[in-house]
Amino acid sequence: MKQETAAAINPTDVAFGEVAQMITTARQRAVRAVNTELVELYWQVGAYISRKIEAAEWGDGVVRQLADYLARQQPGLRGFTRANLFRMRQFYEAYRDDEKVVPLVRQLPWSHHLVVLGQSKEPGEREFYLRLAIQEHWSRRELERQIKSALFERTLTHPASASATLRQTRPEALKVFKDAYMVEFLDLAQGHDEADLHQGLVRQLKDFLIEMGRDFCFVASGYPLQVGGRDFVLDLLLFHRGLNCLVAVELKVGRFEPEYLGKLDFYLEALDRQVRKPHENPALGVLLCASKEDEVVEYALNRSLSPALIAEYRTQLPDKQLLQAKLQEFYALDTQAR
Repeated sequence: MKQETAAAINPTDVAFGEVAQMITTARQRAVRAVNTELVELYWQVGAYISRKIEAAEWGDGVVRQLADYLARQQPGLRGFTRANLFRMRQFYEAYRDDEKVVPLVRQLPWSHHLVVLGQSKEPGEREFYLRLAIQEHWSRRELERQIKSALFERTLTHPASASATLRQTRPEALKVFKDAYMVEFLDLAQGHDEADLHQGLVRQLKDFLIEMGRDFCFVASGYPLQVGGRDFVLDLLLFHRGLNCLVAVELKVGRFEPEYLGKLDFYLEALDRQVRKPHENPALGVLLCASKEDEVVEYALNRSLSPALIAEYRTQLPDKQLLQAKLQEFYALDTQAR
């Protein structure tokens, strides 16, 4: 038994593990460096082709000849087909005049750029997804999912529903939370109950935290609180590193009702008195409901003294074309207001 214990904590194994971690870290840095150089190369090639075509020195046919020439000169060279050369030109022309975006393009792999260029048409939309992909460290798959969920349109047309207290005391939190969270990955049945929702979120915790945002950390499911000798249970307890605070999440499978806020307020008070550490900010609360009526939410939150938000969970990806139409209406109203 002693020999087994000694083997389990063998100092040599620990040292070897540290070396293995060094190798892994170095490989990750090398991959990032290669991606950066590759994107820089594509930018330069795209700029060269763009200038030649704009100066009327080249036509579209010359690009095909260039692709054929590169294939002959460097057999086995990948990524420089006629189609890809035109994508490099599109890449350069999409961002060359935007001083805010140019520094961002070298921070993402080429695969991410192909997704953004292929699925986002407006400059503001492209910048939105570039910044979030960098900030949240999205994979290509997650980037595609967020674009399909029309996150850009939803963010502009439906900002987070927050209490007046939260808006005044913690305005930075408004950039962290959403008005609706997509949980289509749970595959919930039409008549699901709160237990189905709760258990699904815990089972798919990684996907749920990605949807919430990169700085959210899981603390507990069914977190127990005791007040006045009575036992209470909070559905989910998270922590947000950027806001440095606990985040209480209450789940409701029906429509939002104003009385739900009272229970959430109670939980936030209990967390601040019993759980919050001295260096942490006061806890925030999120009511995650199946649906909500904007006017009812506004009335409920306007005089709430707690830092709370009300959001929807959605089990199906939205109709992006409908949201794009609403976005155009939003832009039109904004222009009229000015």
